[in-house]
Amino acid sequence: QVQLVESGGGSVQAGGSLRLSCAGSGRTFSNYAMGWFRQAPGKEREFVAAISWRGAATYNADSVKGRFTISRDNAKNTMYLQMNSLKPEDTAVYYCAARDTGLAATVLNGYFYWGQGTQVTVSS
Repeated sequence: QVQLVESGGGSVQAGGSLRLSCAGSGRTFSNYAMGWFRQAPGKEREFVAAISWRGAATYNADSVKGRFTISRDNAKNTMYLQMNSLKPEDTAVYYCAARDTGLAATVLNGYFYWGQGTQVTVSS
């Protein structure tokens, strides 16, 4: 079992930055690829970024390329999402998720473990 807890969300002005953290429990954390998803009001949950089990491969949605960076520190059982140049369109609940394999995926159905979500609000 893998338990995930997000933190770091909050309210910022457009152009600001936030760093989300996802703390995982379980000795198998470092074996799993992980990802970030977000869901805005009235919209479906969408892919944001993914990272392979060792962190060598990363993937980003086109909407966040050049602004968001996903990373992980397996020694700390933690994954991060550095969000820069935030836009009002980035406002959403952000979810941390983990697969049960080491291969990264960009589709929601490829993930089996989910955190509770953390709210990010970007004002203009």
